[in-house]
Amino acid sequence: MTSTSEILNAHLPCPDCGSSDALTEYTDGHTYCFSCETHHNYNEEKPKTTDSSFISDMTLKPLKARGITESTCRKYQYYYTNYKGQPCQVANYYDEYGTLVGQKLRFKDKSFAIKGKLSTTFFGQQLYNNGVRLIITEGEIDCLTVSQLLGNQEPVVSIPCGVQSARKVFEANLKWLEGFDEVVVVFDNDEAGRKGAQDIEGILSPDKLRIATLKQYKDPNEYYLADKGNELLEALENAKKVTPENIINADTLLDDLLEEPEEVTGYSLPWAVKAEKMIRGVRKGEITMLTAGTGIGKSTMIRELGYHLVMKHGLKIGSMMLEENVLRTSKGYIGLYLNKPVHLSRKGISNEKFTEAFTNTLGTGNFIMYNHFGSLDNNSILKGIRYMAVTEKCDFILIDHISIAVSGIESNNERKLIDILMTRLRQLCEELGVGLICICHLKRGDGKKSAEEGGSISLEDLRGSQAIAQLSDTIIALERNQQADSDVKKNLVQIRVLKCRQTGDTGIGGKLWFNKEKNRLEVPDADLINDIERDEEVPEF
Repeated sequence: MTSTSEILNAHLPCPDCGSSDALTEYTDGHTYCFSCETHHNYNEEKPKTTDSSFISDMTLKPLKARGITESTCRKYQYYYTNYKGQPCQVANYYDEYGTLVGQKLRFKDKSFAIKGKLSTTFFGQQLYNNGVRLIITEGEIDCLTVSQLLGNQEPVVSIPCGVQSARKVFEANLKWLEGFDEVVVVFDNDEAGRKGAQDIEGILSPDKLRIATLKQYKDPNEYYLADKGNELLEALENAKKVTPENIINADTLLDDLLEEPEEVTGYSLPWAVKAEKMIRGVRKGEITMLTAGTGIGKSTMIRELGYHLVMKHGLKIGSMMLEENVLRTSKGYIGLYLNKPVHLSRKGISNEKFTEAFTNTLGTGNFIMYNHFGSLDNNSILKGIRYMAVTEKCDFILIDHISIAVSGIESNNERKLIDILMTRLRQLCEELGVGLICICHLKRGDGKKSAEEGGSISLEDLRGSQAIAQLSDTIIALERNQQADSDVKKNLVQIRVLKCRQTGDTGIGGKLWFNKEKNRLEVPDADLINDIERDEEVPEF
């Protein structure tokens, strides 16, 4: 149910963290602290308000129900008292100079009140200045428990106001914490405890923080009461050093290296050209980018690649052809099977022949289509990629093209949008292991020979964002002179490898010829190349 409550009182003291003005009370009775982020519902027992006048009439005695001795309580200044007619326990908090700065009162019903301010002080902090190992628990009772198990000889403290305050108190006492060789955190075995441990990662200097994992019981005192103190001490000894999850010591990688194939499998190109050897095929988990001028043959080439991956290698592909509908895309694949431009005309192709082509291509179930219904949205495209990779188990996904993939977003900054899209595509590649074969356009020429007239292409010609060049693994450019004086020359395509992270090879990767009758890209025979070269050698008058 949506709350319609309004602010009743603001800038109140918080009984959870001791903040003097971060608590807000609402008309339905619930409260929220903007410092420690603690929320109390209106039907919960209200925490008792903060009162800064400290209690002095206190009694020292053991916590029998918790198994804590009087000597342990004396060391940590943990007492019994009566407060407003109710018995309670008192945990005294001191600053680094030994001055009492706060008291936490714990009542039988597990509610509590705070006197003074606790938000930036560890319980027991005044007892220790430095040492080899510091142990930090989630609450005072657990602090007393662990200290007692260690003979009250080792530094043990606890955070003041629950795990949500852990990061704040760590940051406030960083210099003090750095005085210990290692800091072992043993929070409760629950979701809040695990999140609290994650929140403090990265605060201390490298190799200092260690996390103890509790498995059998919720907290240290439960271990102690179950006569499992030795298991608790073992968990503390085996606390794991914390490093960011994306940082790996290479000395752990031997088994992975021995199991890793010598080379990631690359799937061949449809043509026996030099580029095949230069890039050693297309690979899953990588982004292969195709680029060329307008009308040069990018869509034709990406369609040939997808068709080849299915028909030759038995893979499954997803087609996100964003400039055409799924029927046009389907005709393209059927046309490759028939060696006919069926998207232009089905003349001479019987229904039986067409059905045969469909059955052997689209009918295999290995061609998955993205139906954009004329509406393009960045997030829906990314969701489509994830669905194709995870649910449909596609090995490769074709995207034609990058610029139109962000065109449905209202923004005047195409470069920034492509930056974001490329970063997300890179993340999906790494996460899902799917191969992406994409098309990007070229920006308009700056005076040099245009790509549509056979001009050479470089990485700086890619349109939209440097992220395309930086995050793609392989980039292949197609160069063709649409304005050549013969149909043969017009349809001759030069392949140029602009980047290959796998091999490092770049340069001219051979030639292809577009056979208009078959609607196919083919490797030109030697006679065709020789005829073209002879024509180019004839001087013009």
